[in-house]
Amino acid sequence: MNQNKLFRLTRIRLALYYAIVMGLILSIFAFGFYRAVFHAHVVALDSEIESVAGTLHDSIELKLQSPGRLEPLAHQLFPNIDKCGTGATNCIQQQPDSKRHLLGIVTKSSYYIRFFDTSGKLIATAGYHPEGLPDVFNQKTWQFLKDSKGKDYHQITLALHTQNYQDWGYMQVGRSLQEFNHYLDSVKLVSVLGLLIAMVMIASASWWLSGLAMQPIYQSYRQIQQFTADVAHELRTPLAATGATVESALLMSQIDEEETRDILQTIQRQNQRLTTLVVDLLMLARLDKQAQKLQRENCCLNDIVSDLVEEFEAMAAAAGVKLTSLIQVEQPVDIMGNSDQLYRLFSNLIVNAIQYTPTGREVTVLLERNDYNAIIKVQDTGIGIPKHELTQIFHRFYRVSSDRSRSTGGSGLGLAIVQAIVHSHHGSIDVQSELGKGSTFTIKLPFNARPINSVHSISIWKMLYKSSRK
Repeated sequence: MNQNKLFRLTRIRLALYYAIVMGLILSIFAFGFYRAVFHAHVVALDSEIESVAGTLHDSIELKLQSPGRLEPLAHQLFPNIDKCGTGATNCIQQQPDSKRHLLGIVTKSSYYIRFFDTSGKLIATAGYHPEGLPDVFNQKTWQFLKDSKGKDYHQITLALHTQNYQDWGYMQVGRSLQEFNHYLDSVKLVSVLGLLIAMVMIASASWWLSGLAMQPIYQSYRQIQQFTADVAHELRTPLAATGATVESALLMSQIDEEETRDILQTIQRQNQRLTTLVVDLLMLARLDKQAQKLQRENCCLNDIVSDLVEEFEAMAAAAGVKLTSLIQVEQPVDIMGNSDQLYRLFSNLIVNAIQYTPTGREVTVLLERNDYNAIIKVQDTGIGIPKHELTQIFHRFYRVSSDRSRSTGGSGLGLAIVQAIVHSHHGSIDVQSELGKGSTFTIKLPFNARPINSVHSISIWKMLYKSSRK
């Protein structure tokens, strides 16, 4: 329960971190998108206002004669122009006719025009003039303004001159930002709603992805648990047998020489079983360290296969199994590898084949080659392996037939060691099996073209292996 809670909390943290990071990224993207839209529309709005103001400016400036005085011709250009008195409050505000034009530009109650003399006094207005717009003159070219109702406007200020190049005053052309703000509000709303929907989708995706990310970790944890339980079970069996033997010996009042020898032989067998298990575990641990480089030398596979077949002929004969070798190459097959590990690799396969082959049948070891690899096949005519178990036979402590494997003293590490050795030599292993007809293990080991002059350690390994089996 504690482990499940830990994994659940870890998954929640992963999903939360992913959602927060993606939320920040999307928020930055949404803000950048909004700013880009805002900037693009401001530029377009400025260009529109500047175009309208430039057209009006060029049209009216050619007709101005006296500074601060609108000529009668201005009334023809601006049919809805309103002259203002001394103060801004005397300026008469009229609603424009949407069908009337200012130099071909439809007002539509969105544009206003204001004229100021050189002293900054408001002279006249035209078009749509907002209520409560500040009448105090500001000479800045571009301005954002608000009227008494809080509505936004954007205006440009241009200087006017008379026909003889005297300063006449100023003209301000402004536009209502109501449509512009409505559009930006729509963009904001869409962005916020889109962000919320995206966050919901991200939360769901992050929970799913965190579950996928946790699967290898959870599987590794389960494998560690299973490995620990299997090791404990394998160690407990010989320890329990040794303890029971010693305990029964202590209960005996007298022990003769023959009984003593039997007890010592039992303890020796269990001790050998423990030693073999520890050696196998240490070998797997060393093979798992990818950073640890193998001590490689020139290994002749012809010699290794011939020596192992000769070594296990007695074991095969005792089991009623015929063990033969078939070397289908004329020249020696040499590879760069570790002879100790190669001996262990093929001996594990041969021992397994003998143990799982019924009396009267045959085990064959074949050696051949192609242009790139040395190929070794260990074929038996034994009980075979079910198809659904072929992918699991290389797992540590896994047994296809538990009862028989127990009786032969196996720990379930043999094929795991085989696979680890093959991988350490950059090779591959393949299994083909059929129930009741036998199995074939095919190993491909790549050649190394670089020659190396070194002495085999095969004979030394054989001596050690024979002594360990006595």
